[in-house]
Amino acid sequence: MSMVMPWLLLLLLLLVSFGLPAPRLSDKDICLLDNNNLKQKLKLFQSLLHLYEQQLKDLLENNYHRTKSKVFSVSRSRQPVVLLPPTSGNLIVYDQDCSAVFNSKKTENGYYRIRPNPEQEPFLVYCDMSDGGGWTVIQRRSNGRENFNRKWADYKLGFGRFQGKNDEYWLGNNRIHDLLVREENMLKIDLMDWHGEKRYAIYENFQIKNEQDNYRLWFGTYSGNAGDALSGGSNFREQWSASHSGMQFTTSDKDHDRFLTGNCAKENNCGWWFNRCHAANLNGQYYKGGNYTGQQDNGVVWSSWHGFWYSLKYTVMKVRLPSFVNIASGSGENS
Repeated sequence: MSMVMPWLLLLLLLLVSFGLPAPRLSDKDICLLDNNNLKQKLKLFQSLLHLYEQQLKDLLENNYHRTKSKVFSVSRSRQPVVLLPPTSGNLIVYDQDCSAVFNSKKTENGYYRIRPNPEQEPFLVYCDMSDGGGWTVIQRRSNGRENFNRKWADYKLGFGRFQGKNDEYWLGNNRIHDLLVREENMLKIDLMDWHGEKRYAIYENFQIKNEQDNYRLWFGTYSGNAGDALSGGSNFREQWSASHSGMQFTTSDKDHDRFLTGNCAKENNCGWWFNRCHAANLNGQYYKGGNYTGQQDNGVVWSSWHGFWYSLKYTVMKVRLPSFVNIASGSGENS
């Protein structure tokens, strides 16, 4: 077929050039001409496809940006590989934390999606824009509706409701670690008792290590008016067994505390950075009314304010970069 087509085309051209009427082509000849045209187009498309494949390969294998395409350039300036975040079907750029949300002119309290780690999916968090703004809330207790007696996997990934202003939740140890890993952060804890009185505690250089280190807790200097319960309170003789600094996270199914004859998480019905066992436990059992009794002091406890046998009505743990501080600490989001 390929040998017939050139001669047929040449004959037609000669007849037309001498002014002779071209013979009427048969259906077979017309079919041959159409097939030849399609073959030519197919070759063209194959060439274009090959070119585009080479261009795509170049873009995928080389992480550099140029205004004009230089697919076949011999000299290429290699740059360090930058891992792009998964988009999950969209190209939205998320803020790293609530400080970034505030700086992007979104200054209303509420839930926002943030992405501290570009290699992980974004997640929902409550941003407290009072108290100077930019606070990322990692824990809240307000009504006792959420069960904090959870195992390791739940505390790792997070749990609770993320809808209303006073919904209770634990953000998740993985997410908290991602929030804090970039640089030194400040932790502010807002507390309220059942009479409406409020106190607060601030800790500089708040850190949580990764899961390989069982989310070990570190923090620096304390300030505030609630007392330094995280350091074990004011009784220096008992701080060695009550301080939470340097403690690993413990749950009922993963015991990392220093209580050799038991598990503090089982006794207190929650996960926390227990020592032997605690001077502060904001994930404890929610007792309404404040004062409570029982076999264990397992309430929502901040011992340096109301002691071990008083369960607080409201607690919030929130973090922010210290460089963001622009006003004195106030009463927090519940003011």
